[in-house]
Amino acid sequence: MHTILRSVSIAFLLGSSVSGIAQVTGGQRAFEFLRLSPSARTTALGGINVSDPTPNIATALQNPALMRPGLHNQLAVQYNNYHAGINIVNLQHGYHSEKWNTSFFGGVQYINYGSFDETDVYGNTIGSFRGTDFTVAVGASKQYRERWRGGMTLKYANSRYGTISAGALLADVGVMYADTERRITIGAVAKNLGFMTRKYNPSATAEPLPFDLQIGFSKRLARAPLRFHVTAHHLYEWDIRYNNPADVTFNNLSGSADSSADTKSYFTDKLARHLLVGADLLIGKRIAITVAYNHLRRGELALKEKTALAGFSFGAGVNLDRFQIQYARSYYHLASATNEFGLNIQLNKTVGIGNATERLRWNAVYPDWNN
Repeated sequence: MHTILRSVSIAFLLGSSVSGIAQVTGGQRAFEFLRLSPSARTTALGGINVSDPTPNIATALQNPALMRPGLHNQLAVQYNNYHAGINIVNLQHGYHSEKWNTSFFGGVQYINYGSFDETDVYGNTIGSFRGTDFTVAVGASKQYRERWRGGMTLKYANSRYGTISAGALLADVGVMYADTERRITIGAVAKNLGFMTRKYNPSATAEPLPFDLQIGFSKRLARAPLRFHVTAHHLYEWDIRYNNPADVTFNNLSGSADSSADTKSYFTDKLARHLLVGADLLIGKRIAITVAYNHLRRGELALKEKTALAGFSFGAGVNLDRFQIQYARSYYHLASATNEFGLNIQLNKTVGIGNATERLRWNAVYPDWNN
């Protein structure tokens, strides 16, 4: 059973460049795994957030402009217990250079789908193979005037399933605006701009990559321990609503399909599928409880008869002086939820590297915004 579920998950992430009347967003592009959240913090916020002001280096993998001096020498390790025994590991690190007045970061994502039976055309087992995806990313950001930052991430992505493999070079370009007085951050990113360096099928046309255009807004209230987030995604295409054939109803007398649904505009539903909303309850200066809702995920994966918590995600974080501990649980379907764990370590406050410490500004501490 796990093998079947893993196969379905791979098909969803890999994509197949299919087209049809259904506007479902998954399965239309290759390297769909690039849309996966890079951290427990982002997972708790619904899977996408490009304006999160929390001092977490993993946010730079969502929007490179969120990298800043305050994240200097922070190391993050993330583990996602994904569906059907699929394991996902993320590593991120940030470093600020005073010489160039630039903040740099890097990250690695590795996805292990496990082992599968390899069969011939007659269904006979002739061996086994493993399925893996990975991404290596490096990026940088710079300050512009008082409240603006701009950044770029360069990524190499690779998929390998037995003897079949593919690669791609991509870039994310982002900007952010931070108003610390009003405790507002706004971010915008164009993601996964690039091309395939190696196709799954060398004789076929290269599959499209999972480009996205996203804008986010985060606001912390002045007189209440709450921070709200709104993120808009898939802004390059209006109608991403899935026309599910199972939703078609039939006339009991004539047996014909009810065509009234074809004339509906579904404006509210189409708009909501572009939005993620979330909130943090801030308990003192150290603890945050998070809840978020992803309407696109709920609309595509929830059962009509029993929607349950599909589309919702929850999380908790403890922010200590030298460490951050994050946990997230995300619901995709009535029968499936994922658990993700994150540990962030301030290396500049915990580890020294001998004589090179001062020369490399290893233990330097830079101020961060307070919103």
